[in-house]
Amino acid sequence: MPLLRGPFVRCWFSATLLVLWLVFAGFTCTGSEHVATATLPAAFSDLLPHFLVEPEDEYIVKNKPVTLTCRSTPATQIYFKCNGEWVHQDDHMIDRTVDPASALPVMQVTIEITRQQVEKIFGLDEYWCQCVAWSTTGTQKSQKAYIRIAYLRKNFEEEPQGKEVALDQEVLLRCHPPEGVPQAEVEWQRNEDVVNPASDPNFFITADHNLVIKKARLADTGNYTCVAKNIVARRKSTSATVLVYVDGGWSEWSKWSACGADCSMWRSRECTQPSPGTGGKDCQGLDLQSLNCTSEQCPQTVSGAEDVALYVGMVAVALCLTLLLIVVVLVYRRKKEGLDADVADSSILTTGFQPMGIKPSKPENSHLLTIQPDLTTTTTSYQGTLRSRHDATGKFSMTNGPLLDPLPNGSHTLHNGKLNSDPAEFVSRLSTQSYFKTLPRDVANTSYGTFNFLGGRLTIPNTGISLLIPPEAIPRGKIYEIYLTVQRKEDLRLPLAGCQTLLSPVVSCGPPGVVLSRPVILSMDHCSDACLDNWAVRLKKQNYEGAWEDVLLMGEELVSEPYYCQLEAETCRLFSEQLGTLALVGESLHMGAAKRLRLVLFSDAYCSTLEYNIRVYCMDDTQDVFKEVMQMERQLGGRLIDEPHVLLFKDSYHNLRLSIHDMPQAHWRSKLLAGYQEIPFYHIWNGSQRYLHCTFTLERLSLSTCELTCQLCVWQVEGEGQSFSLDFNIAKDTRAVDSEFLLMDNNATALAGPSAFQIPYLIRQKICSSLDAPCPNGADWRMLAQRLKLERHMSFFASKASPTSVILDLWEAQHFHSGNINQLATVMADIGKQEAMIFLVSDGEC
Repeated sequence: MPLLRGPFVRCWFSATLLVLWLVFAGFTCTGSEHVATATLPAAFSDLLPHFLVEPEDEYIVKNKPVTLTCRSTPATQIYFKCNGEWVHQDDHMIDRTVDPASALPVMQVTIEITRQQVEKIFGLDEYWCQCVAWSTTGTQKSQKAYIRIAYLRKNFEEEPQGKEVALDQEVLLRCHPPEGVPQAEVEWQRNEDVVNPASDPNFFITADHNLVIKKARLADTGNYTCVAKNIVARRKSTSATVLVYVDGGWSEWSKWSACGADCSMWRSRECTQPSPGTGGKDCQGLDLQSLNCTSEQCPQTVSGAEDVALYVGMVAVALCLTLLLIVVVLVYRRKKEGLDADVADSSILTTGFQPMGIKPSKPENSHLLTIQPDLTTTTTSYQGTLRSRHDATGKFSMTNGPLLDPLPNGSHTLHNGKLNSDPAEFVSRLSTQSYFKTLPRDVANTSYGTFNFLGGRLTIPNTGISLLIPPEAIPRGKIYEIYLTVQRKEDLRLPLAGCQTLLSPVVSCGPPGVVLSRPVILSMDHCSDACLDNWAVRLKKQNYEGAWEDVLLMGEELVSEPYYCQLEAETCRLFSEQLGTLALVGESLHMGAAKRLRLVLFSDAYCSTLEYNIRVYCMDDTQDVFKEVMQMERQLGGRLIDEPHVLLFKDSYHNLRLSIHDMPQAHWRSKLLAGYQEIPFYHIWNGSQRYLHCTFTLERLSLSTCELTCQLCVWQVEGEGQSFSLDFNIAKDTRAVDSEFLLMDNNATALAGPSAFQIPYLIRQKICSSLDAPCPNGADWRMLAQRLKLERHMSFFASKASPTSVILDLWEAQHFHSGNINQLATVMADIGKQEAMIFLVSDGEC
């Protein structure tokens, strides 16, 4: 059959489209009703639709929806498409008219876009819409309109700083407004009045919003404020005070006076050209000048008795001050000796080892490490053998101290190895003391031990918290009973302000006030992103009155201070010369700062009903919080249903959202009314609520349904997200949470003496004596620090009497569980020290 061509086809096609247009335009014909007609131009069939109005970019302010409008002619129909999907026809508002001039059909369509629609597009950069118009000839697409949620952050990224400037000096006040959509406009105010460079050319506002005062005038003194505003909000920075001062100038010298009776003449000048003002400097130099003059009328003067008396008086005063200083020094020394005696008598379980016999080593143990007693100390000393990795028992009598009651029967056993004392008895006895009544009585999160100059280690299992007591940290002749505990955040709240957040557990070690010869090392987890450019991290300590004090600002440590900190990716190593209650608090410097959250999913181990619960915990990514949640879920009979995930939660003031998707609709349904659940930003950011979680209640349509597959998404609005793909049988695995889900730390909570360290004591001493002395070719402690990647702490190590010893302390703290002593031996061999070969000797040979 030949193809139809020519005018016949065009007429047939035009007629068909005309009928369609009449239907869309709403014209109807009936036998008895008025017949609506339309006259169309002959060229109608050849026109493509063109847009009279196209949709434009819009911003959603708070929860107010926006309206998009599209108008086209000639058009038979118009539909909107948003993010690649057609908008439902019921959501279109349609208005049809005819252009009176051209008689062409005009169609206008509007739709509304809500905040919820925009926020549901998770993972896409932006939400967009465009309209598509049809005519009898073809289709046309409009431009894309982007719909964004408008906001304006609260905190300025950079605020102006106050300045004191000299008259006529140029002044630059910086301002970086808060992040916002749309971008904020900036204006400057002086004393609440708007600064207008158009009316005062002495002011200039740069393209990046900084204010420049070209030549400072006295009238420019005032409080300057940067104001940022957009369609959502208006923010003011903190005011910056600009003080314009005037330095004083000297007037001309006056004429010389006549020669006086003292054979001198003088002249003067005043600081009045100009006079100093608003804190300006006084004039420099003399305002009165004298000059000897020669005159027959000047009397001859000779030093008299008055001068001699003056000199004698000055000598007498100097002698009296010297004698007074000597008396003060003597009194101070006597008082200090008495104070030292008091401290020695009150250091927990005071005194030292009492001189008494201890059974000597058996012959089969003769190969073990033997330390000779220190006969140079003035106090009583330990006599006997310290056996590595074996228990050596012996009774030592203790005098009473004010911090702890005496142990039963006035005696105590010193262990070289694991300490197996009853923790419950220790916590109960400790809490009866006045200072320690506020300490938690949580035996599972407390460890303690008794230590002497050989040092040791305390560990709270499965929390990442440990206390390393290096050798010689406790003075020789002293025995300290030391505890380590983690505080629950609900029991002890830190005062947090502004953008501050708790980054670590609150840890107590003590008792406070003990005398340490060297710093101990406290290790604990933190949940920051470990980027100090994003944070101002402070170490806070609780004083005796219970108030919290800032004792260290990370990155600005001084080697003379009693605290020093190394911030690793997930762990903080704190050198401390004082014991007490400590915590890390971070203050975000901008919205790039992020905390690590650990997302953990639990469900019921047993399910006999149609309802099934999934609990999603959003906690700080520290081991102590994870341990508490695991213990709580074990009591609830819960089970872990997926591996924990880590999410970076930014300081963007946006909430955390959780939703569940892709469930088999034939077998399961969610009982959640909304599309997602939400945890407020501040509940997460301040870090004071440990067990934040959301529960998703699902319902299976039949008790025989046991297979559950779904997708669970957790994300921060306009931030990072994580998803869990769940596929499991709710009936097969009914085991509750137990120890197999925990990374069980089977090490002893307290180790004393050589067993607490990987490096034997005598070998450690040899290494220190070899590397402490500076070496011309650099083969000393500095090279050791470089090989262990600790060179950024060089100034801290150099401030210590034995830098090598401090480096080895840090190595022990970092590698107690995973350290390979042969690797350290390799480092020593690279340095060129023969002592490295000692590492390869067995314990028996040592």
